[in-house]
Amino acid sequence: MQFTASQIAMMVQGKIEGDANAAVTSFGKIEEAVSGQLSFLANPKYEEYLYSSNASVIIINASLELKQAVAATLIRVADSYGAFATLMTKYQELEAQQLVGIQQPSFIAPTASVGKNAFVGAFAYIGDKAQIGNHSKIHPSAIIGERVKIGENSIIHAGVKIYNDCVIGNNVIIHAGVVIGSDGFGFAPQADKTYKKVPQLGNVIVEDFVEIGANSTIDRATMGSTIIRKGVKLDNLVQIAHNVDIGANTVIAAQTGVSGSTKIGSFVMIGGQTGIAGHISIADGSKINGKSGVTKTIKEPNKSFNGFPALDFTTSMRISAASRNLPEMEKRIKELEKLVEQLISERVNA
Repeated sequence: MQFTASQIAMMVQGKIEGDANAAVTSFGKIEEAVSGQLSFLANPKYEEYLYSSNASVIIINASLELKQAVAATLIRVADSYGAFATLMTKYQELEAQQLVGIQQPSFIAPTASVGKNAFVGAFAYIGDKAQIGNHSKIHPSAIIGERVKIGENSIIHAGVKIYNDCVIGNNVIIHAGVVIGSDGFGFAPQADKTYKKVPQLGNVIVEDFVEIGANSTIDRATMGSTIIRKGVKLDNLVQIAHNVDIGANTVIAAQTGVSGSTKIGSFVMIGGQTGIAGHISIADGSKINGKSGVTKTIKEPNKSFNGFPALDFTTSMRISAASRNLPEMEKRIKELEKLVEQLISERVNA
């Protein structure tokens, strides 16, 4: 697909400096872009590349003052990074619109329904009474279980498995290898020290505008639903256990695990490799640094936490600073102990 600078400027409400007819067909990093590519400059560290870049069109911030001439056509916008992201999204949407129809071999149960302009890739499986919404894309080798509902404009990438009765909203993106609706980790200890499996009879509900990274897993509820609410973004390799409820617009980075029945508020930010205990709550707007361990409920909203067990950020940093002084403190304590022993000895012998 080809776009001119004037078309791009119209889409991002930008102002053109240079050739309005300059055309681009793809995207490129400003330091590597070639003729015919669109790039952007947001980080001042890369400004030097602006003057040597071979990109045909470059999006820059309106406030940027040029230090020398630029060969490329420039489009000035209020937020160059946001504008570039918007263009990439539009480009991806246009590509997706061209992907329609049902490839063979694939299996669609007679009782399943597939909406208009949807796509079903080769070797995909769609079970009984499943519903695929208009314009949604089911990529090759995906498995959609019985009675699963997928809304409109959602993308299910290759190899995704969605178990029976789960619900996926509109404009959801689920990346390759994700498993949604597998059994929660429920086993009842028995008198003979064995474990009896507790049936997991609930489902998973993924609301609109959620994105789930590759190879993440979301367990179905024991009863009721595990819920991923509107606008949540999960990174790759995230584990969400049964009956968890994640609030709107929360983001969770890779290799984080959330234990069962925990409720995470809205607008929470959780760093990578964080562990969150079960049956607790995390307040709206909380920020949890990577590799933290959250073991207790966080009641106060909009606070930052760090470490294991996770403490409020200021306390955690004070403890960390103090720990660096422990060797010197140990030395001083031993010197004080010797001094005390000496004073006691002198007093006894006086």
